[in-house]
Amino acid sequence: MSGRSILRLSFDLPPDADAELPERLRRLLEDFTPRVQILEDGALLDLTGATRWWQRNARGITELVQLRALAYFGVRSSAGVAGTPMLAAMACALTPLGRRTVIDDSPEAISAFLRPRPVRELPGVGGKTAALLGEYGLHTVGDVADVPQHTLQRILGARAGRALHEHAQGHDTTIVDPAPAPAPASLSTEHRFPRDELDPATHRRVLLALADDLGARLRATDQIATGVTCTIRYADLSATRRSRTLPEATQHTVLLARTAYAVYDSLGLQRARVRSIALRADALRPADRATRQLTLDAGDDKPLAIEAVADRARTRYGHQVIYPAALAISSRFSSSARQWKRGGRPEDTHGRRAT
Repeated sequence: MSGRSILRLSFDLPPDADAELPERLRRLLEDFTPRVQILEDGALLDLTGATRWWQRNARGITELVQLRALAYFGVRSSAGVAGTPMLAAMACALTPLGRRTVIDDSPEAISAFLRPRPVRELPGVGGKTAALLGEYGLHTVGDVADVPQHTLQRILGARAGRALHEHAQGHDTTIVDPAPAPAPASLSTEHRFPRDELDPATHRRVLLALADDLGARLRATDQIATGVTCTIRYADLSATRRSRTLPEATQHTVLLARTAYAVYDSLGLQRARVRSIALRADALRPADRATRQLTLDAGDDKPLAIEAVADRARTRYGHQVIYPAALAISSRFSSSARQWKRGGRPEDTHGRRAT
């Protein structure tokens, strides 16, 4: 038992939100406790000393925070409350918008929550580490918690094995740091379907369109992205967010799209009713710091050359003058699709041409 009450909030900020909205939300949160740490997609609050002042338990304060954020700013949120930031973040990630998950600060409650969870949900466990642990039959947090620490250290190394053992036991010594820390720069774009969309092929076309938009914006601002985050929102207003580090930092559409497809495929969606898809380019850096792994396969050279030509055309005639051919049959380019049905060229009334 830590004796702390930590609240993790994840905000659903609209794409066209006022630039001042994050600062207004921060001031709202600081009305409840001065220990507020602003994160890229939400906030972390230490409510330990606030419960007596507000004469409410952590659940009651959380309900009030979510209600005020919605009433004052129209911002919905999901929330997780636990004795440590790690547990609060894990609980928040499993909670739909408008709801909250509270884990009692007792060994029994912590164990009941943690042990059934997949090991990949622990902080610091990526896809490769989860696959390695799976080779040893360690698939859940409970499996890992039952293994001696020295065994994990032999599998993962001294530091990683010790950290994983502590996390699997529910131990987390990190604190809520209210000191402002600049979040890594990012670019994001989102597509909202006019109706809930079940077709995986349509989902993939939207991912390509979003990657195309992000790539063009990255190249226009002379930046590269080191990671991609994909957020899928469903008909029941729940959401799934997955991030992946790019094999090499890039600004090219074809490489961004490949990673977006990989993230989407990893979700294993089966006839999911998708309401919107958002794609974000993470941890941006200046393009002059880009590196490219040399290979004997020149398969990407042609798409990159076409991309350079498309950028020049877009600079002169507008972004929608040229686009990937796969998008010509999407609803985004409905007039282009009508041209195809009439046997015409893949060109719409605005003169856009598919490539």
